Amino acid sequence: MSATVKLDFIKVTKPRPLVAHVQLARFWKEYVAVFDNMRAWYGDVRAVVLSSSLPKVFCAGIDFEDLLDLKNSPSSDPARTAVALRRHVLSFQAAISSPERCPVPVIAAIHGVAYGLAVDIIAGCDIRYAASDTTFSIKEVDVGLAPDIGTLARLRHISSNASLGAELAYTARTFSAEEAFRLGVVSRVVEGGMDEVVRESLALAEEVARKSPIAVTGTKHLLMHARDHSVGENLEYTATWNAAMLQTEDILKAVRAARSKGREEVSFEPLPMDIVPSASKSDAKPKPKL
Repeated sequence: MSATVKLDFIKVTKPRPLVAHVQLARFWKEYVAVFDNMRAWYGDVRAVVLSSSLPKVFCAGIDFEDLLDLKNSPSSDPARTAVALRRHVLSFQAAISSPERCPVPVIAAIHGVAYGLAVDIIAGCDIRYAASDTTFSIKEVDVGLAPDIGTLARLRHISSNASLGAELAYTARTFSAEEAFRLGVVSRVVEGGMDEVVRESLALAEEVARKSPIAVTGTKHLLMHARDHSVGENLEYTATWNAAMLQTEDILKAVRAARSKGREEVSFEPLPMDIVPSASKSDAKPKPKL
């Protein structure tokens, strides 16, 4: 790490070269700070694994006390209450969207209970692995509200069955890791629980981290652009992006390594800290305690 950052609810380690492991507890204001400052705080990170620190729970959803607190408005005026609630929701959305702004791939290692907010969290990650013991639920309708932190915005982009996704959102019924795989929400089901899915996710992160960081961060950036733009717009943008990025020395290094058929190890230089500027920043970030 480039600095010692003390966090109350999130643990961040670097268990393998160039790979960060972010473990959640109660967290969301620290969550945005960690992802928006990943490289500044933790040095040369080229892939991130996101998991829980709790063996049987990835995330059980929003805290009921927090939910009830939202009803305690400081104003009796409905419009002013709405302004305050909107600001709160937007801040929460920005926090849970922070893995998208992180310039390196974020891999969610999901296990145990993954309800409500858990689905918002994993939907904002690049890759999702689930342990076979995972139980999911888009839970919000059961507590009287529509999902508002990212699940509905992203579900059609990360799933392959819009009808099933709508069914799960309307009913809040629980579904298994295998059904999540059939839905297309996760790309792999790992037999076991927390330890097994974290191990496989770290192995994947390590593989990604060995690639050219110019290529990987560019791929993430262009995938995000493609999601939000037409095919034609993305092709034109990609041409402009790669007009600069094709000049990297990483291409020559990668070609030499490929021609050596594994005999030659390749080492890529780290990226500058702000190779892909964040699209937005949340006002909810605490200052790190160094």
